[in-house]
Amino acid sequence: MAELVSGGCLCGYVRYVYTGELESANYCHCQDCRKTTGSAFNVEVRVQSTALSIVSGQVKSYSKIGDSGGTIIREFCPECGSPLFTKAPAKPQFVWIKAGSLDNPMLIKPAHQIWTDSAVPWAYIAADLPSFRRNRQI
Repeated sequence: MAELVSGGCLCGYVRYVYTGELESANYCHCQDCRKTTGSAFNVEVRVQSTALSIVSGQVKSYSKIGDSGGTIIREFCPECGSPLFTKAPAKPQFVWIKAGSLDNPMLIKPAHQIWTDSAVPWAYIAADLPSFRRNRQI
């Protein structure tokens, strides 16, 4: 059943809503995610791009080639810098929402972790969580 999920940035300038099923959530340990979050890993949830709407403000984006060799687009608040979304032009049907930007991050539970080859040893995540040395194929 589809539900309304909302979120936004730290300062409140950017607000978004998502009407649909939340899909797979994961931890990502790649260097790009560490740099963009300023943390040991990123937590994100995949959603359908057509069901995501920015209802106030607008995002700024940064595009680069990721470790996978594909282009990734990071979207963030231009006022406070909060990371909000990741997009991949090779998969335009999806957007990955940063879990920390959700109004209710308790809605998600990461089901796996990716890019564990890049994980820092001091950030422990449950050993029984399915892990992928690089990207998980979807």
